[in-house]
Amino acid sequence: MDIRQLNYFIAVAEERHFGRAAKRLHMAQPPLSQQIRQLEDQLGVKLLNRTTRRVDLTAAGQLLLDRGRQIVNELATLQADVSQVGKGATGVLRVGFSGSATYGVMPQIARLAKQVLPGLSLALHGEMLTPSMEAGLREGTLDAALLRPPVASPDIDYRIVAKEPLVVALPSFSALAIDRNVAMHELQDQEFIAYAPESVLYRTTSDLCRQAGFRPRIAQVVGETSTMLAFVAAGGGVAVMPSSVRAIQLEGVVYREIENVPAVELAVAWMRGHPSALLQNFLEVVDTATAEPGHLPPHPGPAPFPTDERLTR
Repeated sequence: MDIRQLNYFIAVAEERHFGRAAKRLHMAQPPLSQQIRQLEDQLGVKLLNRTTRRVDLTAAGQLLLDRGRQIVNELATLQADVSQVGKGATGVLRVGFSGSATYGVMPQIARLAKQVLPGLSLALHGEMLTPSMEAGLREGTLDAALLRPPVASPDIDYRIVAKEPLVVALPSFSALAIDRNVAMHELQDQEFIAYAPESVLYRTTSDLCRQAGFRPRIAQVVGETSTMLAFVAAGGGVAVMPSSVRAIQLEGVVYREIENVPAVELAVAWMRGHPSALLQNFLEVVDTATAEPGHLPPHPGPAPFPTDERLTR
């Protein structure tokens, strides 16, 4: 029994008449009758009781009609689902992103993805450092990442999607918290709250301090942006961070721009040769969200983009 025969039988069973069923199927009646007899022969049972006026179902025919409808509907759903996945319109994409991206481009990307790819489910892994995201891409636990270049692996492709100026987060009682920009050399007597040494921002901060003529005194190393700012608020030190963290308005913390320092880059990265149409569609969403932020819905507030803790730890 094949799906074509099943559709023939369902038409006859629903119409209770070979002529009407043939018209519905856009075929002649004799070949339809022949197909139903072949089906009965294959199954070894009588499916229909035929009279000159109508067709009635046997118990076996009624079972085949009920189960056959389910099979046909499930097959149609399967075909539609497979087509959607093949076009990259639905599926799960595992995305890693840096801590500061939580408060910057990631909410824009997620909102636009929900609009244009409603079948896309994002499994989000937040507060990750670039080396960890590179490892996730290579090992296949991530499909894409929003990270800070440079990227060490030659097998990872990426493109820059944003550039952010650097700011320094200061305790509000600091003498440097007055309303003006800060020069790097003014931070030489400060203790620093920093990301882990393998992070791009740690290296960037260290390089800027050396260029200003001093080595930073690291008072605390933390893994999360929110924790870093909590230490700043408590007076534990200062932190050099991308300007997107300004979205976090924490009592006891003020932000000041740093004079004459280069912006830091944010890139979307993926494994070279990744075959997924879903990934390609996601990359287009990233490009649109970061190139045309004014076309997106307004952000509801400064809260960080939510992540699934089961996925980020």
